[in-house]
Amino acid sequence: MSASDRTPKPAQRALGAAGPLTSALGLGCMGMSDLYGPADESESIATIHAALDAGITLLDTGDFYGMGHNELLIHDALRGRDRSDVQISVKFGAQRDPSGQWVGYDTSPAATKTALAYTLRRLRTDYVDVYRPARLDPTVPIEETVGAIADLVKAGYVRHIGLSEVGADTLRRAAAVHPISDLQIEYSLLSRSSEAAVLPTARELGIGVTAYGVLSRGLLSGHWNTERPLAGTDFRGHSPRFQGDNLTHNLALVEALRDVATAKGASVAQVAIAWVASRGEDVVPLVGARRRDRLAEALGALDVELTAADLAAIEAVVPAGSAAGERYAADQMARLDSER
Repeated sequence: MSASDRTPKPAQRALGAAGPLTSALGLGCMGMSDLYGPADESESIATIHAALDAGITLLDTGDFYGMGHNELLIHDALRGRDRSDVQISVKFGAQRDPSGQWVGYDTSPAATKTALAYTLRRLRTDYVDVYRPARLDPTVPIEETVGAIADLVKAGYVRHIGLSEVGADTLRRAAAVHPISDLQIEYSLLSRSSEAAVLPTARELGIGVTAYGVLSRGLLSGHWNTERPLAGTDFRGHSPRFQGDNLTHNLALVEALRDVATAKGASVAQVAIAWVASRGEDVVPLVGARRRDRLAEALGALDVELTAADLAAIEAVVPAGSAAGERYAADQMARLDSER
């Protein structure tokens, strides 16, 4: 029986020294509402149900995913379920206009508390398990933002404080104000810049990692090709890694990885997810499945045990820094505190 034929229950991992126990895989729900082109709402809800039934307890969202649609979707999916069985992680701070265009960030204390009020209303819940700014707001000291969330923790509206895409210095400053459960950051075979300073600092401070983009926006899914059409609303239509020669180069890396996966009796996606999970017990990969079949494949990664020889083989075909193109366009990369 191949790994894809089984859907084992995810084991648990802790989100850092200060965070909750969650499933060893989390479900990133962004693509169900935004940024990856059209999605089927009924299939999205069915996928969340399948994830919960398989033992996934961590659902990741953002209040700006579909301008609130994603939170409403999660509320619908959780209807009739025990709220205490699920950890909901919410990002906030990204500002968008009615057309969906990005217009900056606001993580000031007042905006932070207002955003949470709307999130609680959309989710129809009394609290969120992890609340985090989506990016560092260059106009607001991180101490002020974390302090505001700490107020919400004291009031019982938030259980844990997280961060997203911040650098080592920001991690230290934030942790000096309040314990931080986890850092959410893009981490995959094609995105490993955080290994130099950010991840070691997180570990020094007892901060866990929720890794998003583990399949590098679909590049490492094993299902991508150069002919795949992209909707105008699909983020990947503007991502450097999906353009021209960059895409050709990156897909060649995927084909080399496919040989390693085939030898393991696994799919490319399963090996890519298993590699992220192998980085440490403090790392929880977030899989962005929008359909039940993709979710079942991702769950199969739990059955893939990578030996030292396997890891060496993976490193040989997809070494650090081998991806062509940055993970975001230049203007967005310049705004990432984690890349400075």
